[in-house]
Amino acid sequence: MLAQSSPHRTVRSRTAAAPVDVHGAEAAASALRVFFNIGDAWGLTAQEEQTLLGVGRTTFFAWKACKVRSGLDAAVLERLGYLFGIFGALEILLPIPERANAWIKAPNTGPLFGGESALKRMLGGQVGDLVAVHAYLSAQRGGDFS
Repeated sequence: MLAQSSPHRTVRSRTAAAPVDVHGAEAAASALRVFFNIGDAWGLTAQEEQTLLGVGRTTFFAWKACKVRSGLDAAVLERLGYLFGIFGALEILLPIPERANAWIKAPNTGPLFGGESALKRMLGGQVGDLVAVHAYLSAQRGGDFS
């Protein structure tokens, strides 16, 4: 349907796309696929991935087998948000994928890490550990190298 016509252009009206259910199983499966791809890039074990997600063994392995039956709860979404942010920050700070992916397991002399890797800090099991690494990388992106 033509909405407007002029001598220079014709603008067509579009019908709105159906809303996407960001809380449903399809969105959850997509988010988990992204997470598992990041886990592969970082060379994570299943145990490490499970710890980062903060879920039980049965749930984790169902998700790993692409058996996502419902949306993700707020705690998992929060963890995924920080993990995606960490991955994105590393892509900006270290644009060579091999270096960005290796950083997560490399010893780090920064005060937050005390000579251990960022992954070790993240595997503390608390969402606060993810928050700390995310904040550290955000500060690095902003030029705060302390």
